[in-house]
Amino acid sequence: MKRKLISAKEIIKKHQITYQTINHYTNFGLIHVVTKKGNVRLYDEFQIRDRLTKITRLVSEGYPLRLISKKLNGS
Repeated sequence: MKRKLISAKEIIKKHQITYQTINHYTNFGLIHVVTKKGNVRLYDEFQIRDRLTKITRLVSEGYPLRLISKKLNGS
């Protein structure tokens, strides 16, 4: 099965989060860039949906991003 790639611009529209949040989550290792086309980072759409759902739930439960990263990345 071929995965569907999504740009940060599409993530902003679909998930109502800011570009700064996407950058922060990417830099923090919460979401991962699959590939780049020129200056555009592309993400796996399924992973983004899954990760953002988990991140949102854990943040609402009071977890800091450092612990969320450990939970999601198995560290």
